[in-house]
Amino acid sequence: MPKTVLVTGGTGFVGSWCIVELLERGYTVRTTIRTPAREADVRRAVASQVDPGDRLGFAIADLTTDDGWAEAMAGVDHVLHVASPLGREAPRDRDALVAPARDGTLRVLRAAVAAGVDRVILTSAAATARDRQSGRSSEDIWADPEDPLLEAYRRSKILAERAAWDFMRDHGGKTTLTTIHPGAVFGPLLPGIDAASVWVIGGMLNGQPARLLNLGLSVVDVRDLAAAHVNALTAPDAPGQRFLATGEFLWMPQIAGILRDNLGAAGAKVPTKVMPNALVRLVAIFQPRLRMFRHDLGQRREVDHGKARRILDFHPRPACETLVDCAESLIARQKAAA
Repeated sequence: MPKTVLVTGGTGFVGSWCIVELLERGYTVRTTIRTPAREADVRRAVASQVDPGDRLGFAIADLTTDDGWAEAMAGVDHVLHVASPLGREAPRDRDALVAPARDGTLRVLRAAVAAGVDRVILTSAAATARDRQSGRSSEDIWADPEDPLLEAYRRSKILAERAAWDFMRDHGGKTTLTTIHPGAVFGPLLPGIDAASVWVIGGMLNGQPARLLNLGLSVVDVRDLAAAHVNALTAPDAPGQRFLATGEFLWMPQIAGILRDNLGAAGAKVPTKVMPNALVRLVAIFQPRLRMFRHDLGQRREVDHGKARRILDFHPRPACETLVDCAESLIARQKAAA
C-alpha cells in the first residue's frame, strides 16, 4: 500500500513541485490549503505534470491556528513541512514573521508526533546555516538570530528551525526530523502558482530595477529541491540531520547574461549595468524588496552541498537550465494573460 505524505503549503512554489515529485514516485499525497477555493488551483498545477488520479487529497489547515491539524495528520506516514511566510516585503519589525514561522512549525510538529508520523522533513534556509561574519556555511553552523543585521525573514527561519529541533529533542518520540536548507530557489512555475517566489527573475525580465544589484545567489532548481525532500523520506541516514541544498553561485550580472543570451527578444529588457552599493542601501529605505539584500552586497558565499549529495542523492542541474526554465515559464504566463 502506498505511503501517505502530508505536504504543507501545496499552493506554493516549492510545495507544488513536492506534490508532483511524490505522485510521480507512487505516494499518496494530502496537502493543506487555507480555503477550499484553492483546491482547484492545486489540482490544475499538479495535473500539468502528472495525473494525480485519486491519490491527491486536501485538508483545511492554517499555520496560525490549531484547527484542522489533527484531521490533516490522520493516517499520514510522513510530512513535508514546506509552508512558511515569505517575507518578501521585508517588514521593518524583525519579529514580524517569527510567530507565524515558529508557532506554525510547532503546530505541525505537535500534530505529527501525536499522530505517530514516521518522518518530518522541514524546509529551512541556507542562511540559517551560515556565519555572517566569515560567510562560511556548514550544516554544523547556526546563524545568530540576534545579529542586528539580520532581517525579519532570515531571523524567523532561524528561530523556527531552532524551535523545531528543541521540540523534537524533548517530545519527538518515534517521529524523526530532517531539515533541508535551500539557497535561492528558481525553476519553472506550475500553472496557477503564485510567482512571488521568483520575483527576482520576473523583475529582471521587465527591466526592474533598471540596474542590477552587486549581489550573488546560490541557485537551486525547485525540481531538484523537491527531489531532495522526497529522497529524505527513505534515506537511512537522513533522520536527525541538516542538509544544505544549493547549486551554483552566480552574481546578478551573470544571471542577467544567461537570460539575455538564451531568451532572444524576450530578454531584451534584462538590465546590464550594476547599481552602486551605496545607492542600493539608500533605495532600500523606500523599497522593501531590496531591504533584505542590503547587507549581502558584494558577499561571495560558496556552499558545499556534499552531505546532501552523499546522503540524499542531491545532484543540482546547471543553473543556466534552471534560470531559463524559470524565465520561460514566466514569459508563457504573461502571454497567456495578454
